[in-house]
Amino acid sequence: MPTQPHQARHFAESFGVDAERYDRARPEYPAELVRRVVSESPGRDFLDVGCGTGIEARQFRDAGCQVLGVDPDPRMAGFARGTGIDVEVATFEDWDTAGRTFDAVVAGQAWHWVDPVAGAAKAAGVLRPGGLLALFAHVFQPPAPVADALAAGIRRVLPDSPFAGESRTAAELYEVMFAKFADGIRESGRFGEPERWSFAWERTYTRGEWLDLLPTTGGLTRLPSDALAGVLAGVGAAIDALGGGFTLSYSTLAVAAKKA
Repeated sequence: MPTQPHQARHFAESFGVDAERYDRARPEYPAELVRRVVSESPGRDFLDVGCGTGIEARQFRDAGCQVLGVDPDPRMAGFARGTGIDVEVATFEDWDTAGRTFDAVVAGQAWHWVDPVAGAAKAAGVLRPGGLLALFAHVFQPPAPVADALAAGIRRVLPDSPFAGESRTAAELYEVMFAKFADGIRESGRFGEPERWSFAWERTYTRGEWLDLLPTTGGLTRLPSDALAGVLAGVGAAIDALGGGFTLSYSTLAVAAKKA
């Protein structure tokens, strides 16, 4: 059994089952994060690891960067190409650099699918002197009734799922994950001391918007349609009890380091 996310390739490569929904429902990254990454980078040539449908790649492109994406899922890569992003299909560890170098390597909601030490070492190998490695992800905790309804639904249809019995909060889980990112960067021996950044923001979700987002998350991407419908019905009822929507507080966390 895999013990680390990057060993669970079947989860990592399941998000493309509905790439259009993924791109529609997943949130963008805060403009402040994009500006800081661009300002900290020595230039505008970016490599986006695990680019998915190109959500952050388009944001960096619109900020004046030239972006190449790498993603293991041809369905996600195909969608990103349709939005004007150049993407090569591969896992980052196996991707052929072909001697190319970049000013920044970024990864949004994706670095936990990469071996943290091997990934940092490979990023250093493609970065120019002073180049930036920036890894970021959204952290959020929906209202307790909504979270409880989701957990109950997963326990019912997938009792052995790691998502069914998780008792730690999202903040606790992401703290562990980002500590591993930073440790991997240090262990590679190729970067200066990693920095931690955080950006707070909010978004209000209707019932429909939240139920559109949930099937794009790791615990639900591989569910059969009837099981998924049952889980979503329970979550929808919880949102109805809250008045049909809720405001969600996000923290977008980042760890960043410059090539030594």
